[in-house]
Amino acid sequence: MTKPVAGTVIAPIIAIDGPSAAGKGTLARRLAAHFGLPHLDTGLLYRAVGLKAEQTGRPPEEVAAGLEPADLGNPELRTDVAGQAASKVAALPEVRAKLLDFQKKFASQASGAVLDGRDVGTVICPGAPIKLFVTASAEARAERRYRELRAKGVDTIKPRVLAEMAERDRRDSERAAAPLKAAPDAFHLDTSDMDADAAFAAALAFIERKGFRSSGP
Repeated sequence: MTKPVAGTVIAPIIAIDGPSAAGKGTLARRLAAHFGLPHLDTGLLYRAVGLKAEQTGRPPEEVAAGLEPADLGNPELRTDVAGQAASKVAALPEVRAKLLDFQKKFASQASGAVLDGRDVGTVICPGAPIKLFVTASAEARAERRYRELRAKGVDTIKPRVLAEMAERDRRDSERAAAPLKAAPDAFHLDTSDMDADAAFAAALAFIERKGFRSSGP
């Protein structure tokens, strides 16, 4: 629950966008917990569609049409393979159209919601009162992804991680359907030199300046 000041809505929608490994997922989960709001990682929808399409050979738009909430619990969705698959199917207008209602319904909950992805503030929730665009340098993001992959036992090298990230950024930014970009009224948060705590503090300060407060301790 939140305690808005005069002129704010009761149920906030917090829309968080940005490229991979910028820290938006970690930030979104912390903000959702802080404000007691439901959270949706919209990227999981595309990961689920991309991975299932590759594994079954079914058309991505067909997979998207039949996607169930239970599909989002697959631990394989957190792998880099799923991330690459997601970036490919996310460029398909048919897939985006199938998943649009799912995301809009989640955002319309009476409690408010936190959503993170690549087009939340521009397409899914353009009217959200709180928008953040979380980014970081390509080098910082590649270093984070490299450490994450190594921690999982994945044998890779930094140049390869950087090249794959650059390719994914290109696909996400140049696709015709809902390209990755910051909403005009989004708060830009560069986490290149921030840890998770510093990013959370900066985001929270911005949100509180917008008039929203947690009702918790």
